[in-house]
Amino acid sequence: MFSLAFRNIFRQKVRTAMTLAAIVFGVLGLILGGGFIQDMLTQLAETIIHSQSGHIQINRKGFFESGSRSPEKFLIDRPDEVRTTSASLPGIDDQMARISFSGLLNNGKTDKSVLGEGIEPDRETRLGSLLRIIAGRQLTNDDRYGALVGEGIATSLKLEPGSRVTLVANSTEGALNTVELEVVGVFQSFSKEFDASAVRIPLAAAQELLASDGVNTIVVSLQRTSDTDRTVKSLRQLLDPDDYEVRAWYQINDFYEKAVALYERQFSVLILIILVTVLLSVANSVNMSVSERVGEFGTMMAVGNRPGQIFRLIVVENVLLGASGAAIGAALGVLMALAISAVGVPMPPPPNANLGYTAHVAIVPSQIALAFAVGFLATVLASLFPAFRVARIPVVEALRQNV
Repeated sequence: MFSLAFRNIFRQKVRTAMTLAAIVFGVLGLILGGGFIQDMLTQLAETIIHSQSGHIQINRKGFFESGSRSPEKFLIDRPDEVRTTSASLPGIDDQMARISFSGLLNNGKTDKSVLGEGIEPDRETRLGSLLRIIAGRQLTNDDRYGALVGEGIATSLKLEPGSRVTLVANSTEGALNTVELEVVGVFQSFSKEFDASAVRIPLAAAQELLASDGVNTIVVSLQRTSDTDRTVKSLRQLLDPDDYEVRAWYQINDFYEKAVALYERQFSVLILIILVTVLLSVANSVNMSVSERVGEFGTMMAVGNRPGQIFRLIVVENVLLGASGAAIGAALGVLMALAISAVGVPMPPPPNANLGYTAHVAIVPSQIALAFAVGFLATVLASLFPAFRVARIPVVEALRQNV
């Protein structure tokens, strides 16, 4: 059966080539499209992690719901104890403390409302490898009263490295306090909204401004992003859930989860379109081939072949065709993904972002398997109706096609 089916698919070389081309391009499109989307989401995730949030954040319970309005009410009084507890877990690269506050930044002429963060500069520099410094330099531990400002703030207040500013904020007790700072650098992150309001100063200066020794957040940096869920689960077991809450980077960044949902839905539509396209293309080819071979099938039934054998022969031919086309498409998809990734595709900044990026095509085994399955199943499904129809043609009527 397989030997006969193999010979049959090469009898009409042009038609077979056209059918194979439809399958190959369908599989190829799924691999390249899926790999492009996967790479975009991976780069977005790493940019979020290494410019803002880190992999995991530990806060006092309730901080994520209400901390943005009153961060002083959600201070971790003994952050070193939390660090010591979590340091025992494998895969943790570093931990850093942050304190959040809101205030006014004054350049001597104008005030601007800002969202401030007190950070540990050297540790944050290692974490923020994708935070782009567009003027000046990063904060260091030696910058006792230095400030790193977002691009939006620098533009609106006309700040540059060396500018002197005054930061005004309420202490944890409600008293008004100020600190004099020197701008050491201007940064861009992936979020234009964040850059329009963010100011980063050393943790010691922020604690002095707020008259507090506590912190709001312990940011955990991991050696591998893939360890995030496992580490979150372990931290939740180690820390008292009545006192602390532990969240992964994708739970903190609502934008990422919405982007994933959007692109997964778009990719599902792409899969459906390619499945229907391959199905119709192959169905047209199979119908034409079967119609031309009705006399041949009549002769086969006249010499003793049963209708079921005719049905199986047609299906087996398309099984071979589908497997061959899907395999060729998968191989070409991997080769083209490697070629495109070696060159890279410059991309503009996404919506509400400042940073462009170089796109690649990720090679994802599950997507290659899905593309292969779509190409193969579409071909087999396209053959079922024509095979069923020709197997039901009476022998006499089929033999008339030979005349």
